[in-house]
Amino acid sequence: MKAAFYTLGCKVNQYESEYMAELLRSAGFEIVSPDQEADYYIVNSCTVTATADQKTRQSVRRFKRRHPGATVILTGCMPQAFPEEAKAQLDADIVFSNKSDGDIFSIINRYHTEKSRIVDINAHQTGDPFAPCAISGFGQRVRAFVKIEDGCDRFCSYCIIPKSRGRVRSKAPADLEKEVQDLAAHGIKEIVLVGINLSAYGKGQDFDQLDAVAICDRTPGIARVRLGSLEPDHITDRMIAGLAKIEKFCPQFHISLQSGCTKTLKSMNRHYTADEYADLCRKLRAAFPGATLTTDMMTGFHETEADFEESLAFAKKIGFEKVHVFPYSQREGTAASKRGDSVPRQEKERRAKKLIAETDKLREAYFDGLVGQKARVLVEQQQPNGTYTGYTRNYVPVTIHRRDLHIGDLVEVTITGVENADHCIAE
Repeated sequence: MKAAFYTLGCKVNQYESEYMAELLRSAGFEIVSPDQEADYYIVNSCTVTATADQKTRQSVRRFKRRHPGATVILTGCMPQAFPEEAKAQLDADIVFSNKSDGDIFSIINRYHTEKSRIVDINAHQTGDPFAPCAISGFGQRVRAFVKIEDGCDRFCSYCIIPKSRGRVRSKAPADLEKEVQDLAAHGIKEIVLVGINLSAYGKGQDFDQLDAVAICDRTPGIARVRLGSLEPDHITDRMIAGLAKIEKFCPQFHISLQSGCTKTLKSMNRHYTADEYADLCRKLRAAFPGATLTTDMMTGFHETEADFEESLAFAKKIGFEKVHVFPYSQREGTAASKRGDSVPRQEKERRAKKLIAETDKLREAYFDGLVGQKARVLVEQQQPNGTYTGYTRNYVPVTIHRRDLHIGDLVEVTITGVENADHCIAE
């Protein structure tokens, strides 16, 4: 039997697809690319925006249309957050939620036993434990995402994630250590610790993110460890000081901002002001010389034009090395949905384009300033033209013009140029 995964959304979803793939592989399945012929096509959905839901629906229809004899499976965040909408996706032969990822093989067996469509969506409950999950590899890569946290208790007014992911729960340090050791034994060189609200790792328990990073740092074979998306109000002085002492830690911080306007942040139910965020950035750059700061920003969330311009000016002041920009998408079931949507779609998109254009200039300037500098790059892929690509400690994408390297090498390079404002060139 052949199975193919099509994954939408975040790094946690990517980890969970790998976890389900390993479960199927251990049951005798061959995992193939979604553009190949397969017996099962698994769509692991994202529901953070209306656009993500649209992509999910399109993907389910496309796989059923192209492979009418195959079994199409819909899982992930959309069924969890919007079970009735997921149930209505009739092209999906099996529908189950992210709470049941570990049951994928038994659900497939049940489908063939009952010989009828299955919709199996279990709601998250307060007090749910962290569901057991571990992987031993990440496809053909030498960098692996490792999920250590699930769920979110923040309840930002625009966000559906608490409904799709439940409350905060954390992987036990002993389980993480075993998983990281297994990954190292299978050739993984870099660990990226990820979670739905990663900053809440260990909430209510006697461990935290520093413990997770330290586990990776002391694991033989692991050359680097980095953190996924973080919340600014959870990055304490203690955490900054502790991370600065960890040799293998990569000083690249993706710290969710959403808006540089304090009035908008309050409306979003974010738990910090623009000034507090700026102060954190100053602390990080002081503690980690050369650190890169990246973020997410939203346009059109109940903001005036003046609010937007204030947010844009803030992004320029911080000088982010990269910004992921997206227009606000109203989600039913959130606090903000009760207020309606005060900004027209075209205006949200106009602001998003303007913010992207201005923050792209920041990234280009950052890349240009790297020319002539030395950096260490983890070699991750070989391209058809014989060059190699990888990332620096600060997560700068680099193409290396040298032909005698190997995947997994950690090499020192000199950055010689920038190509298409997209990546650096190095010798």
